[in-house]
Amino acid sequence: MSLLAALTLGGASAAPLTVTVLHTDDLHGHLEPVKVGENMYGGYTRQATLLKGFTSSDTNPLVLSGGDTFQGTLYYNVYQGLADVLFMNHMGYQAMAAGNHEFDNGPEALARFTKKANFPVLATNLDVSADPFLKDQIKPYAVLNVGGQKVGVIGAVTPDLPLISSPGPNVKMLELMTSIKASADALRAQGIDKVFLVSHLGFTLEKQVAAQVPGIDVIVGGHSHTLLGEFANKDFPKPEGAYPTVVPNPDGNRTLIVAAWEWGKVLGRLKVNFNDAGAVDSWEGNPIPVTADIAEEPTAKKMIETLSIPIASLRRQVVGNTSTGLDGSREVVRKRESTMGNVLADASLEAAQNAGAVMALQNGGGVRAGIDKGPITFEEAITVQPFGNTLTVVDLTGAQIRAALEHGVATWSESKGQFLHVSKGMKYTFDLSKPAGSRVTEVTFNGQPLSDSQTYKVAMNNFTAGGGDGFTMFKDAKKLETGTLDVDVLVNYLKARGTVDAQPEGRIVILNGPK
Repeated sequence: MSLLAALTLGGASAAPLTVTVLHTDDLHGHLEPVKVGENMYGGYTRQATLLKGFTSSDTNPLVLSGGDTFQGTLYYNVYQGLADVLFMNHMGYQAMAAGNHEFDNGPEALARFTKKANFPVLATNLDVSADPFLKDQIKPYAVLNVGGQKVGVIGAVTPDLPLISSPGPNVKMLELMTSIKASADALRAQGIDKVFLVSHLGFTLEKQVAAQVPGIDVIVGGHSHTLLGEFANKDFPKPEGAYPTVVPNPDGNRTLIVAAWEWGKVLGRLKVNFNDAGAVDSWEGNPIPVTADIAEEPTAKKMIETLSIPIASLRRQVVGNTSTGLDGSREVVRKRESTMGNVLADASLEAAQNAGAVMALQNGGGVRAGIDKGPITFEEAITVQPFGNTLTVVDLTGAQIRAALEHGVATWSESKGQFLHVSKGMKYTFDLSKPAGSRVTEVTFNGQPLSDSQTYKVAMNNFTAGGGDGFTMFKDAKKLETGTLDVDVLVNYLKARGTVDAQPEGRIVILNGPK
């Protein structure tokens, strides 16, 4: 090794370093504020104000994203992430994890985003070398200069990616822990001893990474929409842990895990002090609520005003009404009967009856929001159904339907998107005291036990029908693709009724659930 190289490597950890991590995750196209409780939170104009202020005042700011910028509002449907990347460039993001929803419109849409981005999009557990659009566009890690020192930023995306999105045949998954360790080792070989992971893995898996992979100092999380920290705020749910959550790592040091909930409602802000050995020494911070009293950054405000023009009339169109409201909250739709889930299942059945469908299934992960009581606008409908999925009718035996319901409740405690809602006339019961795979105790259709040998035509979205969320029992079944968009299924159902008043009907019964 040359003297120059030795000095360069030695300089990476020659002195203590303080880094202020400013971070978001799971923005999901929410350029504008959203209502939480009685107040409005988020919005890119106020995020921009905070980020511009903190990057000018904080010690060695590092602006990171835990992924899932794509999908969730009318802005995404119109701009497919290109509006978001304008703001991320403006706000000075320095690295982003590739999230699963970044692949919802295939590799080409993501490549358009990455080519516009002034920052790297990272995923160490993806091999994109064979994909013509993403080749050289997604890297395993990046080396950034922070405070005159080199720091490493590794990216990771959920291993469920092929099940829950559309990466296409040319994007290959690599083993997660091995990939992260390989990138950490590669950074260490360059003399870089301060390593961040921008993670779209979810809080549970992030804690496993922290405990198992040496060399990771800070994990900036995403995917599970996790709120961490302490808040004197009646609008916010109970946080899932401390900010940061501290996990002993295999080096004998500590890994700090942070996350910033969802939709830009908070901005994560963590000050980390590293010692001269490159280990985390001390820290302080908490996510900052992005409240309506924060001034709007002028340039960002002008950008919103311009970008909103093409969709203003579309978003205001009233397509229905509800006097009760429809519950589509994530914590409900992935675990139990939901009025929004019921409406979507019934809407799918109605739209597919001409194709012979007699029942419908709706995956909880496909229910992206609820609807407040009152008039329902097209924008609200598309927030509930943002994916651009199409309606599919699948020929399934009763045994296959039962297997699907079993799969839906197998990971009940983890609140995964595979939990299934059923259309009117269907009912199922599951027992959480029984092992996964043997939990469904009863399935009825029109008051009679479902026949394992009989074939039924079942409506569902094309994502689920294609085996998404792990529904492998559907992949080889006979299918009829209707081509009808999911949002159109919902809008047509609402327009046909005028007013939808939905109540829980006992379609899903849970035995021995937690108190």
